[in-house]
Amino acid sequence: MQEYFLQNRGVWLKELFIPYTLIRQGKFPEEASNDEIQALHFCQDWLNDASTFSIRTSGSTGLPKTIQITREQMTISAMFTGKALDLQAGDTALVNLNTRYIGGMMMLVRGFVLDLQLSIISPVMLPLQDIPVSAHYDFLSFVPMQLQATMEKSPDKISILNKAKAILLGGAPVSTLLNKQVQHITAPVYQTYGMTETLSHIALKRLNGTQKQEYYTTLKGIKVNVDERNCLIIYTPFTASEPLITNDIVEVLSDNTFIWMGRIDNVINTGGVKVQAEKVEKVVEEVLLEIGMHCRFFVGALPHPRLGETVTLFVEKNYLLPAQEVELLHKAAACLSRFEKPTSVICIPEFLETPTGKIDKINTLQLLH
Repeated sequence: MQEYFLQNRGVWLKELFIPYTLIRQGKFPEEASNDEIQALHFCQDWLNDASTFSIRTSGSTGLPKTIQITREQMTISAMFTGKALDLQAGDTALVNLNTRYIGGMMMLVRGFVLDLQLSIISPVMLPLQDIPVSAHYDFLSFVPMQLQATMEKSPDKISILNKAKAILLGGAPVSTLLNKQVQHITAPVYQTYGMTETLSHIALKRLNGTQKQEYYTTLKGIKVNVDERNCLIIYTPFTASEPLITNDIVEVLSDNTFIWMGRIDNVINTGGVKVQAEKVEKVVEEVLLEIGMHCRFFVGALPHPRLGETVTLFVEKNYLLPAQEVELLHKAAACLSRFEKPTSVICIPEFLETPTGKIDKINTLQLLH
C-alpha cells in the first residue's frame, strides 16, 4: 500500500483512491460528502500551486477576521510538525477534522509537504466507527469531543489509536475525564497549543505515558515570552515579521516552555481580586464528575453593586434541585479560595455555540437579558 501510494500519488476517500492528476482537474467522486468535497477543493488549490489561502480566525488574538496565509508559511509550519513528531514520507495520516478551519487544513498541508498517505473522511463525532480495527494510521488528530466519544462508544478502536506515532488533541480544552481516558492509550497523545494565526499548533504537551508533561514545549525554532499583562508572546519564523501577542495568560518557564493559565478575557474582578475562570472551571469539572452530574457548564461573571462582579456558575440544564445546587457549590468552595468560589448557579436550557462547536459564552449570557 505504501509503495503504491508513493508511486501513484493521491489521497484515499473511504475505499476509493483518487490520484493527484484527477484532483488537479477537479474530478471528484459523486458519492463524496460536502465536507469531503471541501477537503478535495483545498487539495486541488494546493496541487495547482496556489500561493495564498483565506481563512477566518476564531478571535484568539482579537475580533474574528479573515486573514491571508501563504503557501510558504504553511509549508514551514508543516515541516516543524514533521520534525517534532518524526513523521516520514509514506507514513499514513487520517484527516477527520473540518478542513474549513486551520486544524483540518493543516493536516492536508502536512500530507503534501511531508509526503504522507492521506485518508480523508467527514468530521463526524465518531470518526473511527466505520474503520476496521486492522487499519493503521501513523498520525491522527482529533478535537477532544471526537476522542472522548471514541473512547466511550467505540472502545474496540483503541487498537487503532495504539498503532500511531502521534495523536494530537486541539481546538478545545481537554477535560479531566478525557485526560484520565488517554492514559489507556499507549501511543503518544499530545495536547496542542495554537490558533489560526499561528497556522495550527506551535507547542505540544504530552498527556500520557512516562514522558507526560504539565507544561507546553514549543516546536523547535519557536520562542515565547510574556507582555506586561502576563499574556503569551510568540516568535515564529512562519508568521508575520512582528511577534504575535495573544490574550492567553501563561507562566513562562523558559523561552520554549510555558504553562497555560487561561484567557485574559475570562478574568473576573470581584472585590478587586482577579479570579481566572479556567481555574474555577477545572475544580467544578472534578466536582461534577464526583457527584455524577453530566452537563456542560462554564464560569462567568454577573454584575454586583458592591463587588463589581461575582463568580457565577452557568450550567446547561433546565433546572437543578436545591439540594444539587447546595452540594455543587459546597464541594467546589472546599477547593477554592474565598473570592474564587462561585456564589450562585444559573441554569440555561441550551448554550449557544461558535461555528467550531465551542460554547459561545458572550452570546449565551445575552440570553439572560
